[in-house]
Amino acid sequence: MTPATTTIETMATPGRLDPITTEVIGSALFAITEEMSGALMRTAYSPNIRERGDCSTGLFDAEGRVLAQSQRLPLHMGSLLGSVQAVHRAHPADTLRPGDMFVANDPYHGGGSHLPDVNVVAPIFSHDRLIGYAASTAHHSDVGGIAAGSESADCREIFQEGLRLPPVRLVEAGRVNEDVIAIVALNSRVPGDRGGDLRAQIAANRVAEQRLIELDDRYGSENLRGYLEALLEATEKRIRARYAEIAPGVYEHDEYMDPLPDGTPLRIHVRLEVRDGRLIFDFAGSSPQMPYARNVPLAATAATAFCVVKTLLDPGIATNDGFYRSVEIHAPESTIVNPVEPAPVGARALSCGVLADAIAGVLSLAAPDRIVAGSGPHQLVVLAGLDDRSGSYFVNYETIAGALGATAAYDGLDAVRIYASGAANLPVEALERAFPLRIERYELRDGSGGVGAHSGGRGIRRDYRILSESAQISLTGERHVEPALGVAGGGDGAPGRFLLNPGTEDETELPRIARDLLLRAGDVLRVETPGGAGYGEAGR
Repeated sequence: MTPATTTIETMATPGRLDPITTEVIGSALFAITEEMSGALMRTAYSPNIRERGDCSTGLFDAEGRVLAQSQRLPLHMGSLLGSVQAVHRAHPADTLRPGDMFVANDPYHGGGSHLPDVNVVAPIFSHDRLIGYAASTAHHSDVGGIAAGSESADCREIFQEGLRLPPVRLVEAGRVNEDVIAIVALNSRVPGDRGGDLRAQIAANRVAEQRLIELDDRYGSENLRGYLEALLEATEKRIRARYAEIAPGVYEHDEYMDPLPDGTPLRIHVRLEVRDGRLIFDFAGSSPQMPYARNVPLAATAATAFCVVKTLLDPGIATNDGFYRSVEIHAPESTIVNPVEPAPVGARALSCGVLADAIAGVLSLAAPDRIVAGSGPHQLVVLAGLDDRSGSYFVNYETIAGALGATAAYDGLDAVRIYASGAANLPVEALERAFPLRIERYELRDGSGGVGAHSGGRGIRRDYRILSESAQISLTGERHVEPALGVAGGGDGAPGRFLLNPGTEDETELPRIARDLLLRAGDVLRVETPGGAGYGEAGR
């Protein structure tokens, strides 16, 4: 039953819009996305979502435009926006019913940005009229594929990365389609988590449905539509005013990812044109897509660009379509920043760390007051095997924070996710309770930040002791060969490393890209994440 509400009768015509009410509605939309995230994390089964918060939520209007996004992982905006648009295109409003929800994850046919990010999209109706969409993205720790964790840079095509889902009905008129959940669960090494996490996403969307209907009833449908337009226009006007402070012109910058195994360099070239109150990013000249899962789908490229622009130019700007439509992205197909099927994309988040440095570098040329040195991206570790305590299979998917580069005014931040990546490090207590692992060292990595007038942030050192009889590990590292670069005379950040049994006669440096390496009980895996770079010459 719809709760009793009071409808505001004032018509929201352009000449009579109340800017205070516009802001109130904008805050209400953001609060809904935060409530969604809270519901999702509280009800999720897997530690990756429940403890690390590797999830995001958003609200969209009836045309699929972004209205608000929770403050979790900016990179997930690519998946949220792409999946909503995929549902909007494939399922017209007259084919939908109240209570429907869709699940999708495929980067090429479902709007996703890699397969573990599973998206659940809910069309929302008020008085039999489509008024918007709610969407939740959650990183499921395993959706099948050749490697545990469904994310290894060693994959050569997307078919190796796991179960692929175009938009399919997960809930029909309020009734959960148990067959779809069974298919997803059966394809995972940890099936119990998959069903629980999908139901948590359904619950989060139902929270949004209730709240958006309440908002529609309170303000009236016509009024609310007018205020939503005003909200988007106000956001666009604000960010364009910031762009106007930048000298018009063309700026170019290069960054390099770690090379291919044969030594082939991987270049990210970005050309920025500032004109007519717009930022136009062109990635022509970037390296061709590669036969490894380090490619970045266009949705993730755009999400990274949005995040860096917001971070450097206006951190307080609302994350809605008014902001996003002020940024134009051009990326040629078949490049590392816009691959075509069947290119693998699982480890795209680490590549996005270097992509973010490229975008930050070119923005620093356009807006020197916002200059920032290179940063150290997170590192990926997947430990999986049989848990001798329970006799069941376990998958510990973790990304461990790197560090931010220095600016002209401040030292870089230690042990943080950079730009578009935002999940937490898994707390030691939660990890040791859930998995047959023990953390024996967890500290800042002294000396990893580049020196300078302002030093780069320090990365992390984290040691895992294996407690099960055997475990398989998959590793993906970035900035192991090409470090974060200092600016204005600042030092480079220290490269990342993976070590097996450090400080013993058997100490071995492991490759930065590895899949299904076998470890035994008692072995220690050390992860050293790369540091951020420095700014300016030391001593000045």
